Amino acid sequence: MEKRDPVMTVSVIIPTYNAKNELEALIERLKKQTLPFELVVIDSSSTDGTAEVGQKHADIFLSIDKADFDHGGTRTKAAKAASGEVLVFLTQDALPTHEKTLERLVRLFKIPVIGAAYGNQIPYEHTSLFGRHLRSFNYPETSCIRTAADRPRYGIKTAFLSDSFAAYRRSVLEEIGWFKNGLIVGEDTYAGAKILLKGHALAYCAEARVYHAHSYTVAEEFKRYFDIGVFHEREGWILEHFGKAEGEGRRYIFSELKYLFEHRAPHKIPEFILRNSVKYLGYTLGRHYTALPKGLVKSLSMHKPWWAKQAV
Repeated sequence: MEKRDPVMTVSVIIPTYNAKNELEALIERLKKQTLPFELVVIDSSSTDGTAEVGQKHADIFLSIDKADFDHGGTRTKAAKAASGEVLVFLTQDALPTHEKTLERLVRLFKIPVIGAAYGNQIPYEHTSLFGRHLRSFNYPETSCIRTAADRPRYGIKTAFLSDSFAAYRRSVLEEIGWFKNGLIVGEDTYAGAKILLKGHALAYCAEARVYHAHSYTVAEEFKRYFDIGVFHEREGWILEHFGKAEGEGRRYIFSELKYLFEHRAPHKIPEFILRNSVKYLGYTLGRHYTALPKGLVKSLSMHKPWWAKQAV
């Protein structure tokens, strides 16, 4: 008799907030997936009908107060409620491009060493050139598996994950204590670093694709990198184990400049200089947020509600 691989149970978890149209579109794509799964929606007190959509379609629907949303804690709450051996996280604005998107990502967990995996993110047609480059830089066309032994080569990039489309082995999430509460951003990087240091591997599957991208303004870039700086300052152990972010930043800058020339956009170089200067300034200020006036840090941040919960 032919021996078959054991079937792993899968839960798809979607945190939502005021995303009725996006959630409806996402669920329609998910219905076409070849892989069976349990759907978990956790909503932060939406006011536009998102909750009604979630209640109608989800196997498990959870609701939390908007003020209680936490990048790590909210995902942990949903993960603990889910029953799957593999937990797939999708943001409300990430759309699978193919009916086998989930299947392609989840099949990586047949490899015992894999603790988490993330898929490819394809920019929408309307995405800016800078947003497109970010996706091509972070999500190349070649799949890979990384372990803690790859730190000398990849540095902080070794721990890269993205919860816009990522999957975790439930037992490994439990082993690392789930996602950490109280992170301003970076719950995926935090988990990825913990998973690697526990001896597991992270995988990237270029064939598992979702549509997802952002076209940040210059001001939004500043605020986003300010928050990343705050995250790295508060979780300094990640930089100690994997290396400083500046090295990866230099590689990104050279890659983006090359990308502009390849796409016949040298006229974008002044904006390129401005954007990267602003990112560096934002990140540097974020790393030194404790030295800034308390009234200023909130205005510099993209995630302003987070600061109300913190003793700066």
